[in-house]
Amino acid sequence: MEKTIDARGLSCPQPVLDTLSAIAAMGSGKLTVLVDTEASKENVSRAIQAKGWRLDAVAEDGGEYRLDISKG
Repeated sequence: MEKTIDARGLSCPQPVLDTLSAIAAMGSGKLTVLVDTEASKENVSRAIQAKGWRLDAVAEDGGEYRLDISKG
């Protein structure tokens, strides 16, 4: 299963909460999270790794970040 969360424009902790909700519902698979602050990028990265998910790639484009994560 693949899913994308667009958390651009949201203040922390909302991007983290949205991501944690999605990974809990998915159980495993691939997820892309879009954020627009360095703090959100770091916080989402830490949160998913604490839940056993892997950060596969991070791409930056004009101050926006795309986090590709997976499990399983």
